[in-house]
Amino acid sequence: MKRPLVFLELNEINFDIAKLYLESGVELTGFKKAFEGKFITTESEKSYEKLEPWIQWASVHTGLSFEEHNIFRLGDIVKDYKKQIFEHVENKGFSVGAISAMNSKNCLENPSYFIPDPWTKTTTDGSWLSNIIYAALSQTVNDNAEGKINLKSFFFLIIASLFCFKIRDLYKLSSYAISCIKYKYRKALFLDKLLFSFHKYFYSKKKPDFSTIFLNGGAHIQHHYFFNSKIISYIDSNPEWYLNKELDPILDMLKTYDEILDELISSQDFELLVATGLSQEPYKRKEFYYRLKDHGKFFKRIGIKFKEIFPRMTRDFLVTFDSLEDAIEAKKNLSSIRVNGKTFLFEEIEVRKNELFITLTYPFEIKKNSFIEFNQQKIFLEEYTVFVALKNGMHTSKGYAYFSDELSKFAPSQNSHVKNLFNTINSFFDTKYD
Repeated sequence: MKRPLVFLELNEINFDIAKLYLESGVELTGFKKAFEGKFITTESEKSYEKLEPWIQWASVHTGLSFEEHNIFRLGDIVKDYKKQIFEHVENKGFSVGAISAMNSKNCLENPSYFIPDPWTKTTTDGSWLSNIIYAALSQTVNDNAEGKINLKSFFFLIIASLFCFKIRDLYKLSSYAISCIKYKYRKALFLDKLLFSFHKYFYSKKKPDFSTIFLNGGAHIQHHYFFNSKIISYIDSNPEWYLNKELDPILDMLKTYDEILDELISSQDFELLVATGLSQEPYKRKEFYYRLKDHGKFFKRIGIKFKEIFPRMTRDFLVTFDSLEDAIEAKKNLSSIRVNGKTFLFEEIEVRKNELFITLTYPFEIKKNSFIEFNQQKIFLEEYTVFVALKNGMHTSKGYAYFSDELSKFAPSQNSHVKNLFNTINSFFDTKYD
């Protein structure tokens, strides 16, 4: 019978940086095994505005380039649906499970398990366990800028963990969670450890033919802490108040993923595909990232009527209105807002029927005296925004992919478009035997 396939989506990780650490003498067994196996680089869209993970992963899942699928925003898959690899594999008669696959819609008829990514409003597989995990992760990730988890989400994660994990695993996860108090950047890595542990539980219980697990913590670490890496000389560095210069979150992240890679590559129970979709490289200048603390509170304060607001990743959010006219009027008003009378607060606003997709683009530090003037009101921004990070990493079209022995027969050629990973998976499940 055909061996199962596990797909590890290691979002945006720069394997070239991992190689530099290896060459410096750092032991990274999992990465070393990946480099020694069938390993290629991939390419994606060329224009920078299209180098977003929710675009590239939509390409991986649909087998289409951006020009073909035209999915531009996170969460858009639920409105402009394209058939995904998950349904293709299920239609061939195989079982499918997925955890947090970015910008993916649950259209499976009988999923082994399905937990959506925290930003996409689609259904889980319907089980109580998947429902509480999704609810907790969605709240925690979307409130990540303020570092808060509400009591309901905390309770859900405790219940799910007690149900899914052995005492030894609970101890390891708890110890790492405690370390996040001192090393706050580890919170993103803890969530990835937690997700991977849930994946192992679901996989062992349901044994699907095809299983996907998406991890995003490393992308977060690179975006925010590239300048703290000990292995590369940068044109800039993060200030001491941002992070102790003795710490290296990049190495911490690589060691976390190295354990996962080593475990998966060493397994004889399944074929393995690892891909990054795209990657990051060090940014050329400092840029501050902020997020609205409470989007609804801010909109009410400035007097803009809206229907609903849906936070997305980092600075992005979607606002719905009762009519197109209301959306256009809101865009006109929001587009006029400048911080201290100089720089726009929202420079990217996209109208979509009765909706606005908005990015808080202000790139400088928000201080106590930073203000906006709107409707003859002077509003100080510090009360309504939360600091997310200093931008350290920028997207690049280069991606990386590893294929286990049997799967390597279907691997695309070097530097192929990332959409061709769809064909690798689809072709693998077209064959009858391993």
